[in-house]
Amino acid sequence: MKAENETKNLSVICALLEKAGLSTAGKSDLHIETMAGDGSSRKFWRISDGEQKLCLAVAPPNLDKQNMAEARAARAIGMHLFGKKIPVPEQYGWDKESGMLLFEDFGDCKLQDFVLQKRGENTGDVSILDQYKQVLVSLVKMQLAGAESFDPEWCWDTAQYDRELMLERESGYFLRAFWQGLLGKEEPEGLQEEFEQLAHQAALIPASYFLHRDFQSRNIMIHNEKAGFIDFQGGRMGPLGYDLASLLNDPYVFLSADLQEELLEFYMDTVFLSVDGSRERFAQEYSLLALHRNLQIVGAFAFLSEQRGKVFFRQFLQPALTSLQGIIEKPQFAEYTVLRKCVKRSRQEFLK
Repeated sequence: MKAENETKNLSVICALLEKAGLSTAGKSDLHIETMAGDGSSRKFWRISDGEQKLCLAVAPPNLDKQNMAEARAARAIGMHLFGKKIPVPEQYGWDKESGMLLFEDFGDCKLQDFVLQKRGENTGDVSILDQYKQVLVSLVKMQLAGAESFDPEWCWDTAQYDRELMLERESGYFLRAFWQGLLGKEEPEGLQEEFEQLAHQAALIPASYFLHRDFQSRNIMIHNEKAGFIDFQGGRMGPLGYDLASLLNDPYVFLSADLQEELLEFYMDTVFLSVDGSRERFAQEYSLLALHRNLQIVGAFAFLSEQRGKVFFRQFLQPALTSLQGIIEKPQFAEYTVLRKCVKRSRQEFLK
């Protein structure tokens, strides 16, 4: 059955290539290479013609309702963002029956790769700062322009970042996958009440902007010296600070506190040219969203490494926990004593 499905996928890819004018039937130089995804179970292929990369193809792992909905979201949201001149891949073909999508190949250099390379060079910090500033300018454009005429019907998961999502997919994810699952600990008394209060506060932040929700260095490609954004199929409406928190508190690169602060200031300089707001209030909201994002990251890495067997992600739990502890120890969260103790113990237990 697996071989039969692969044959069908390759047949759909070839048909889409022909329809897009990227290849002709029977061309001997056509090469289709299977690629591995990160945390996703989707299927990926790179298509090249001799030495020329033509495009990438992505398809859902199967045709069930949820996976097909995610594929349709990738198609619709990608078309929307590209039409708004956001740096996302151009789409070359779409097969609605299989969920197969052909799109522009942004190459292999992730922002993570760029950062790691530049850290070994004398001008690494300057280059990294400049690259992140370029990313932030494009992020603001995506958040603002992407929200214009955005249709919630495109979303495959939820249409908005809200309280229920925070409790189930972020703080709840941390509790189930990491604290109880990986560490094998009992839920501390009072923790759920603190999660409820955090979610209540975060839900008060205006959620009227486009939200990528996984805006980190492995989903940002550096192609022809410019940054391009991928894996936007989980897009929905949400608050401004969330994607920024995803980028700056990214355990894949673990930016220094000083660099994070400089980039936060640059982002506010940029976004407040177009949006009215208080810098002090935004900074408070940003920390609250960064806390939720870091809880989600720790939960996701625990789940992927322990339940999915993707051990690649386990190495990033330590920096993720370090970031989480740094955030929860801010004076803003002094009243969250149970979560503070839980996070501190989490890091100690994991490092044993």
